[in-house]
Amino acid sequence: MMESGSLRRRIRHEDVGGGGGWRFEREEASPLEGLSEPLLGDYEESSRGSDEEDYHWRSREETRSRSREEQAWGRNLSKLLAQWAQWFLVVGNNLVMAMLGRNHNNGAAGDQRSAIYLSPLQEERLEKLQQRLAIPFDGSSSQHQDALRALWRAAFPDRVMPGLVSPQWKDMGWQGNDPATDFRGGGFISLENLLFFAQKFPAQFQKLLLKQQGRRAEWEYPFAVAGLNITFMLIQMLDLRAAKPNSSSVAAFFNVLAADENAFDMLYCVAFQMMDAQWLAMGASYMEFNAVLQATRRQLEKEMMLDDVHSVQDLPSYTLMGQPQ
Repeated sequence: MMESGSLRRRIRHEDVGGGGGWRFEREEASPLEGLSEPLLGDYEESSRGSDEEDYHWRSREETRSRSREEQAWGRNLSKLLAQWAQWFLVVGNNLVMAMLGRNHNNGAAGDQRSAIYLSPLQEERLEKLQQRLAIPFDGSSSQHQDALRALWRAAFPDRVMPGLVSPQWKDMGWQGNDPATDFRGGGFISLENLLFFAQKFPAQFQKLLLKQQGRRAEWEYPFAVAGLNITFMLIQMLDLRAAKPNSSSVAAFFNVLAADENAFDMLYCVAFQMMDAQWLAMGASYMEFNAVLQATRRQLEKEMMLDDVHSVQDLPSYTLMGQPQ
């Protein structure tokens, strides 16, 4: 467990570039709010169905004060309001037509997202993303099996491909012999995210898979299952399963999504790298994965709300990714 005065990362635009890189500042550990991500183990989540409860990771209760986190949020409130104002200006030309179109032509179904005023392009790409979220992982699907095989080849190009059920899958960080049993509530998109990462940023993927960077704990997080949890964390952070997404990060994400159809997959890659950097900064071990994931989410939300972030590549932490393939 982190003690008061432990290292916690803060990222600022002035720290990135010109050799500045990442800055670590010493401060009291911030409070860790309860997560609803599907962590493994005995973690209970009362508000979601059993398909998502299957993901739970062991996590101890956090009882620290919330005052510092609330103060940090207050400091960012004005920045958030400025970001929203900018977003409304971008989509303002579509506002009247969107409202009238939904009210007069689309009925109740068309009103579903009227509160967030998506542009036609944003709405189209959000719908495609939500369609991906609705696809469960199917171990009997040849497409899903092929994706697993492609992930193995990307992870271990010099090793013979095992069967779809084999103890060797544990080497990638699956919990058992059959990766299909780990997906459950995560869906096929979580496998797509892992495969996108492996193909887009192969060098960084290998470093995280093989835990090549930094001083590591004796009890490390399992790579593949951690990836599934990162997918789920992003879905919750961006409120993507809701009929009317309205999280604090959603407006900024829609602007990013308009700029890049692959924004969610790109954001996943950055989030995975951020999580590992946070893991090392905290000197964490397996039992602290919940706390690390929460800290990653908070940092990612702060970066998403920066005024000059218009694409995933604009995020300060994107500098961790190296060159894409």
